[in-house]
Amino acid sequence: MLARLAFFGPYGAPKQSRFCLRKTDLGRHNTDRPKAANVCTSASSHFLFLRSFFPVASKPNTTIAPADGKLGILIPGMGAVSSTFIAGVEAVKRGLGSPIGSLTQMGAIRLGKRTDGRTPKIKDFVPLTPLECLTFGGWDIYEDNGYEAAVRANVLERPLLDQLKEPLSAIQPMKAVFDHGYVKRITGPNVKTEPDKMAMAEALMQDIQDFKVRNNCSRLVMIWCGSTEVFHKPAAVHQSLAAFEEGLRRNDPDIAPSQIYAYAALRLLVPFANGAPNLTTDIPAMQELARNNAVPICGKDFKTGQTYMKTLLAPGFKARMLGVRGWFSTNILGNRDGEVLEDPGSFKTKEETKLSVLEQILQPDLYPELYKDLYHAVRINYYPPRGDSKEGWDNIDIFGWLGYPMQIKIDFLCRDSILAAPLVLDLVLFMDLAQRSGMKGIQEWLSFYFKGPMTAPGLYPEHDIFIQLMKLKNTLRWMQGEDLITHLGLEYYD
Repeated sequence: MLARLAFFGPYGAPKQSRFCLRKTDLGRHNTDRPKAANVCTSASSHFLFLRSFFPVASKPNTTIAPADGKLGILIPGMGAVSSTFIAGVEAVKRGLGSPIGSLTQMGAIRLGKRTDGRTPKIKDFVPLTPLECLTFGGWDIYEDNGYEAAVRANVLERPLLDQLKEPLSAIQPMKAVFDHGYVKRITGPNVKTEPDKMAMAEALMQDIQDFKVRNNCSRLVMIWCGSTEVFHKPAAVHQSLAAFEEGLRRNDPDIAPSQIYAYAALRLLVPFANGAPNLTTDIPAMQELARNNAVPICGKDFKTGQTYMKTLLAPGFKARMLGVRGWFSTNILGNRDGEVLEDPGSFKTKEETKLSVLEQILQPDLYPELYKDLYHAVRINYYPPRGDSKEGWDNIDIFGWLGYPMQIKIDFLCRDSILAAPLVLDLVLFMDLAQRSGMKGIQEWLSFYFKGPMTAPGLYPEHDIFIQLMKLKNTLRWMQGEDLITHLGLEYYD
């Protein structure tokens, strides 16, 4: 019974229980299980041990390679989001905090019928890499180590950071690929000086290989947490892998730094997730490379504050056939992201993903009487006193029965990096799972995490967060050969 309770976390498990063998792990009830020191080399055995305590589908739809060994997380951009993410994981490892907001660590998934009573934690249903097996590295234009970057970001309290000083100080940023033409409001000394963009890509690939050897990693994932680049549209150099590689050699100005990072990662079979609205992997050249090398890609632009609110509310308006005449959104924030977005070119990139959400959810072409004349505006202002504590205001003018008007006003005083950090964790773990499952190219099932979800060419993105979550969980069910949940439920009334 102890084993069953420790598995079904929400129904009685100690909050620290996990197949990674913390003090409260089931291993204390089974002397044959490996000790904590060996967890990264035998994570698959821990996972299979837990799976033995509940019925599972007899035939999964895909073969998932074990999550044994260390998983290296490589991050271009070691600012507020990255340092908050890394410090948070280190805090959770040491029992100094809980991974609030992380679906992989706290979420459950229903299997079978509602009457079956099978609702395991996601991390115990699919073989995710244990947090103890994550190691971190990255690039930045500033020379601050992980501890100094976290202190400078001023997101987490200093007493907590001081307890994490040793692991954070060990993270020294590698020299970054940086082009001031793409990020105009900041500059720093820790940059690469190779003569052309192909040489930059080769230098990044050497960084990646050196990091993997130095940290004894079995696998790697790269996730972009750097600044928003200026808006630009796909050019001829982006239309094929051959054109892109030729563009790297001749220093084509249409190739952005984020694209060079993505190219280096995909060349080395490293999954790449894009947390910014940049034009990065959503170009034919990168998608061709991802398919050729069988590497997962996903993006773009973490869905955290104001847009998160929109993807919660807009589906509700449409579900009840309530009209929307206007939606005015404005933000103030004072972190590095806010400073970068003061540049009109970078703001334009962000604006594109923020504006696209309502049109795709509300579908004015299908419901012109309700949404055809919707006025939607987004503003972002840099306000240094707020730091990472962003404030987003929304004024929503809606109308109901017989056209009578109503208003909704939202004042969301949020913490940008606190909301983003668990998304980073989920994405790196799910991208590693996708690669171990043989999934390649665009991972649309991870749309749940993004403002501008990537899709197959010609396919409109799904922005409704509830549909996105259903798609994510159904993908996990599909991986393990479980029935997909449609919520039809007629069998309960036969």
